[in-house]
Amino acid sequence: MARGLGKGVNAFFPELDTSESDSVQEISVKECRPNPYQPRKTFHADAIEELKDSIIEYGILQPLIVRKSIKGYEIVVGERRFRAAKEAGLEVIPAIVKELTDEKMMELALLENLQREDLTPIEEANAYANLMRELKITQEELSKRLGKSRPHIANLVRLLSLPDKVSALINNGELSMGHGRAMLGLKDKTKLNALIDKIRNEELNVRQVEQLIIKINENAPQTKKQKPKKDVFLAERESILRDHLGTGVTIHKGKRKGKIEIEFFSDDDLERILDFFQAK
Repeated sequence: MARGLGKGVNAFFPELDTSESDSVQEISVKECRPNPYQPRKTFHADAIEELKDSIIEYGILQPLIVRKSIKGYEIVVGERRFRAAKEAGLEVIPAIVKELTDEKMMELALLENLQREDLTPIEEANAYANLMRELKITQEELSKRLGKSRPHIANLVRLLSLPDKVSALINNGELSMGHGRAMLGLKDKTKLNALIDKIRNEELNVRQVEQLIIKINENAPQTKKQKPKKDVFLAERESILRDHLGTGVTIHKGKRKGKIEIEFFSDDDLERILDFFQAK
């Protein structure tokens, strides 16, 4: 059965409330095209086939939401229904036409998928990065806009610095977001392929991967004398800062003073961290 937007998305976009005077139109399938800001790149054939069978038997129970474009209509909500309708051989589909800006289209496409929780971590990360770039907003502003925590957004965006091979494995479900976050801490990137093979062959969980990476990093050639193990207090504070900042943090404590090192992976990542401190 086709699903609607739900109250969660309408709370962000009251202009999408279709409960009152909006009229449903019959629109040619050939005149519709997918949302250009759709963050989800993979539509599973089995799910589309199941929805197609439902449409053949019961019809489309929930109209799509579209906006008029220069050539036909762009789908705002309901791309799965659109794809299934094409598979079912329908010539027309029920739809409600709304006037929406590109900005609203981008936000809504992301929110609809987040509400269903079927984006991969990499797709979600790309969607956040695209929104921040196109709307010229910070992670803090985006978190308030979408109702997501800033650390959650930061941790996902960091995944975009992973090699393409790792991103692909996360996208197809062979590795988790937690695996990806752990692998960001690998210092010697030449060991990445061997690490991936070990994770897959031995089906290592995230905690095991974290411990393995610590060992790999510790066994790397040392140019300086081995430092004493960091005390528990500093290690705990590093962990707290890592969770808040969404990046690697190292605390160095000397006899009279100390320093905190914060990692960043790009100019945008640096701006994100600076925005975090400015917001405080």
